[in-house]
Amino acid sequence: MILPKKSLILIQILCFLALYFHHQPCSLAIDEYEFVVKEATYTRLCSAKKILTVNGQFPGPTIEAQHGDTIYVNVYNQGKQNITIHWHGVLQPRYPWADGPEYITQCPIKPGGRFRQKIIFSTEEGTLWWHAHSDWSRATVYGAIIIHPKVGTRYPFPKPDAEVPIILGEWWKEDITKVLQQMHDTGGDPNISDAFTINGQPGDLYPCSKQGTFKLTVDRGKTYLLRLINAAMNIILFFAIKKHNLTVVGVDAGYTKPLSSEYVTISPGQTIDALLSANQKPDLYYMVARAYSTGSNHHFDNTTTTAIVQYKGKYSNPTSSSSSSSSSSSLPSLPFYNDTNAAFSFLGGLKSLADKKHPIDVPLHIRNRIFTTISVNSFPCQDNNNCAGPNGTRFAASMNNISFVNPSTALLQAYYQHTNGVYGDNFPDMPPFLFNFTDIFLPLNLETPKRGTEVMVLDYNTTVEIVLQGTALMGGIDHPIHLHGYNFYIVGFGLGNFDIYKDPLKYNLKDPPFRNTVSVPINGWVTVRFKADNPGVWLLHCHIDRHMTWGMKTVFIVKDGDQPEERLLPPPPDMPRC
Repeated sequence: MILPKKSLILIQILCFLALYFHHQPCSLAIDEYEFVVKEATYTRLCSAKKILTVNGQFPGPTIEAQHGDTIYVNVYNQGKQNITIHWHGVLQPRYPWADGPEYITQCPIKPGGRFRQKIIFSTEEGTLWWHAHSDWSRATVYGAIIIHPKVGTRYPFPKPDAEVPIILGEWWKEDITKVLQQMHDTGGDPNISDAFTINGQPGDLYPCSKQGTFKLTVDRGKTYLLRLINAAMNIILFFAIKKHNLTVVGVDAGYTKPLSSEYVTISPGQTIDALLSANQKPDLYYMVARAYSTGSNHHFDNTTTTAIVQYKGKYSNPTSSSSSSSSSSSLPSLPFYNDTNAAFSFLGGLKSLADKKHPIDVPLHIRNRIFTTISVNSFPCQDNNNCAGPNGTRFAASMNNISFVNPSTALLQAYYQHTNGVYGDNFPDMPPFLFNFTDIFLPLNLETPKRGTEVMVLDYNTTVEIVLQGTALMGGIDHPIHLHGYNFYIVGFGLGNFDIYKDPLKYNLKDPPFRNTVSVPINGWVTVRFKADNPGVWLLHCHIDRHMTWGMKTVFIVKDGDQPEERLLPPPPDMPRC
């Protein structure tokens, strides 16, 4: 539900007058949204199937708010399966109750159930997104969140002429619940997707898809703010537009120094705000996305999704090489699918804006240092059956050799109610085994992790540094790691093993990017820092869903501070029951 444009303009004028004469800020955001989770039939790739949606829409409805707003979303589950909704990148200060991850902060909303979720915006400004956070429902249950600047303030870049969400996703011909079930049953990799999508449409290069291809109509000489979201389940993507550079001005709802690039790298869970200048000859130009995938012996969807940037006006030969013909010459150039240098050359160019109006506060004195491996692993096949993982095993994944097991009740409620036996608090701050993490020849005994529901407890306001170290177990692959309830400063990254003596000397402590999701390079490392000033229970996990399902996650419990404003808020009265 979005207000008509005329109403928004009127409210904006009234808000400005209130601010000018009474020094009282006000909001132009809707404070109530209705999300009805239900099945709807959609046709893609020549066949129809029922998918889970919000309000029958795919992608789902866009939420719009202003910096600092609080809104409510009434979620009503009319589907056939349990559901939770996560507001990805919204910090939810002191209020993890509505954060959404299943069995971490809440029990799922059962079919026929309701949950009124309070969404508290604080410092976020830019693009975020919402998605299901139960099983693999987020394959089709997702949408954009747009947080506008406060009334009376403006973007730190020239105001664009229009703003357009561009949501990248994946599509399976098969029911996604069957894809997940087959992965569980066999212990192997899930079936790869049949297509990537842009705003829910596969595009011209797929069968039966040209008619629905998303088109962005532009005026020559105008500038457009593209709000890019990677909602794909299992793949990092390259994205580009033919003959057009993109100027990145924000990531994960925070502003960056302008970065002009021919392409962007965007991991599942990440968002990018990029300016598109319509400065080319009037014609039709492809925007495209395709996989960046580095895993050895790992199958992935190597198709390309397309949309069209269509200039207004009359021009001849609409099937020229720069237009929407399907020849490869009409597509923009993208790095090769496993080009790690290209992927991280872009990511390494991102810097926080870090000016007077948008200051940063990188922790310099660290109290809690955590070094964690992130690995794909395997378990022996049960009952001596032959599973579909490596050498007849079952795939697993871990952090510091612990493959996380979801509890049967919500971990947050167990913490709040002091319920014993739901989780342990012994997540290690170092790997239990020290070895050459990126050696391609590693002993087989390192491949088997332990199962557990272990968390790490942090004191309020402590400063934290986490080194995320990828390993070559099962060949290694890139991992987009997402932290709920926080953004963190990405102060360093590199290939190979982290060097505790040399690598910190190269940290960027001046203007590191400030994100909620970071890509850890294949057989490489990333260092992030943050201040633990948001009490609650917060999930840390890989945003490649098969890795998270296999156990690549853990939880931070941040204790209350001494003052009332530093303590966890009480739960809402309608929390779903287990």
